[in-house]
Amino acid sequence: MSNFKRVTPDFAVSVQLGIEDVARAAAEGFKTIIANRPDNEAPDQPSAAEIKAAAEAAGLDFRSIPFSGLPPAPTVVMETAQALDEAKSPVLAYCRSGTRSITAWALARALAGSHTPDEIIALAQKAGYDLSGARGALETLAPKA
Repeated sequence: MSNFKRVTPDFAVSVQLGIEDVARAAAEGFKTIIANRPDNEAPDQPSAAEIKAAAEAAGLDFRSIPFSGLPPAPTVVMETAQALDEAKSPVLAYCRSGTRSITAWALARALAGSHTPDEIIALAQKAGYDLSGARGALETLAPKA
């Protein structure tokens, strides 16, 4: 069973979801799932198509924005920003450990200007992720006053 780590009232991250986690996500009030993990990273992981089918069966929206390695490519950050703006919330994003998902969220929120770099780092820290090393990228993406 995956642990959903709340970052904001509208966003949480998780390690790889299992099919059984999708119904629990719906029961906990999530409206959208974003998959950041590419298929076939591990032989035992459910595919994005399997998670999507479970999400749709549970009445959740599903979006796949897979990527490998950090930092995410600019196209991933832009796609994440767009997905977060369009998604029904709260949103649950997952990857292998949650790190890719929170990093994509952080960079997308900095780009959108919805949170300052300090706020993003503090929110991530409260969820158990250290994004202090991404401060430079967050500051570069953040709108200038």
